[in-house]
Amino acid sequence: MTIKISKMSCQHCANRVIKALEGISGVKDVRVDLKAGTATFERSEGVKMEEIARAIKEAGYQVVS
Repeated sequence: MTIKISKMSCQHCANRVIKALEGISGVKDVRVDLKAGTATFERSEGVKMEEIARAIKEAGYQVVS
């Protein structure tokens, strides 16, 4: 799954998003593309998008719909 994330501008930002997503049980293989402003990851069926968005927001960024 790939999602668009706003406000990421450097590797530190990417690392924060990666750490936030990897902290969710059921999320794995997280990759961030700063140039595209996206995060790509695999998630189990039990992981809801609301949980993904909340973790990203708590890290200081926002999912763009």
